Amino acid sequence: MFTKKVPLYLLFISIFFTGLISIFGFKCFESNDVSNSLSESKSTISAAPLCNLNISRLKGFEFIHPLLFAEPECESTKLLSCKNQIEGIINANKNDGNITSASVYLREFSQAEWISVNSNEAYSPGSLLKVPELIAFYKMDEMKPGFLEKSILYDKAITSGNSRTISFNSKHIEVGKAYTVKELLYYMIVYSDNDATLLLNNIIDRTAFSKVFSDIGFKDPDYNSNDYKMTAAAYSDFFKELYNASYLNFKNSEECLSLLSKSDFKEGMLSGMPANCVVAHKFGEGGFSNTPNFSESGVIYCGKSPFILTVMTKGTDMKKLPKVVAEISKSVYEFMSINS
Repeated sequence: MFTKKVPLYLLFISIFFTGLISIFGFKCFESNDVSNSLSESKSTISAAPLCNLNISRLKGFEFIHPLLFAEPECESTKLLSCKNQIEGIINANKNDGNITSASVYLREFSQAEWISVNSNEAYSPGSLLKVPELIAFYKMDEMKPGFLEKSILYDKAITSGNSRTISFNSKHIEVGKAYTVKELLYYMIVYSDNDATLLLNNIIDRTAFSKVFSDIGFKDPDYNSNDYKMTAAAYSDFFKELYNASYLNFKNSEECLSLLSKSDFKEGMLSGMPANCVVAHKFGEGGFSNTPNFSESGVIYCGKSPFILTVMTKGTDMKKLPKVVAEISKSVYEFMSINS
């Protein structure tokens, strides 16, 4: 009596529904498992500290908005011990009377990590402004190819309204000789020659020069003033533009940084680093004779990753200020060589 026959089609229907129920049950279990996993993942992400990006884009176009640079708004925790070392050097030199104040900006390129010391204090950058002038001339050449090969006669000496004595002199162009714009730029950057700079100032497109500032978001420079105060962090944006090749084309960005790497000034940043370390840099003297400012900024191509370092100082004796820059750059180089 237990051997009653079951129709074959009922057997197939039973097997089908049994399989369907099994699959449905497995999917529900899998769905719950994934949901729990995602919930845990979301919880982990939301627990991490949030830091917005500071994004700088080039204006002046209708359909595009090119990226100049982007970096976190928050200081790097990885570089905080380096910041503590810098603050210690600054405080020691203030106590010794070598400086009255100093500010530092450090930014490495591999992960866009950065720190800033005394970030709100502004300085007179002096010849550091020759870097945006260099950028402006190369931008002019992009707009009018061949402009850098134009020949300019230096027929008579040009004087400026700034009578402050220059402490760190090098080579100068000579009256009676003709120079191409590119040769004048070489003298302006490599030797920080003010004679070449004054001659270049006579032919620069002031709109192009102002745009180098306004395109980043800075106020336009005042041509009737001998001063244009900047913070260390703000000034560093010019070197970010060059390193990222985000303002000039690749070729011209490369040429500008190559030129800056030939600077013959060795008393500041370079004296704190190994002789074989490549540094594209510029120094500047600003302020007045009794309250001099000395600053230096550049891209350092040694260590584990290239990085920007800008050091700005104030004091009463110009000759003491580069030594403080050297001490800070040495400390930063040693830290970055191990930790960056």
